[in-house]
Amino acid sequence: MDRRKELVEQYKELKTEAGIYKIENTRNGKLFVASTNNFKSMNRMRMMLGLGSHPNRALQLEWTQYGGDAFTFEVLEVLKKKDSAYFDTKKELKKLEDQWLDRLQPFKERGYNTPAPARE
Repeated sequence: MDRRKELVEQYKELKTEAGIYKIENTRNGKLFVASTNNFKSMNRMRMMLGLGSHPNRALQLEWTQYGGDAFTFEVLEVLKKKDSAYFDTKKELKKLEDQWLDRLQPFKERGYNTPAPARE
């Protein structure tokens, strides 16, 4: 097997970790909490912010204002996957994200997230 195919096979075997992370503005303490299927995608978020194309406009505005050095990225919790045919990663990730949003309350003056609409 040539070297390229070998590297592709190694990449496919790499385990990806899903979970919850936060981006914190160290100047004002505001937080952005999000989930990801792969923590390696946090680099993509940093790149989007650097290019001015992050979908969260409030976070993007302050990133542009303060610069990337004013922000930290931190993994809050890794999703513990279960070996079960019934384990729904997307559903469990959403539950975990909701727990962290409830715990940290990164809304309005405390953060960049938008609260979920109240259910009746």
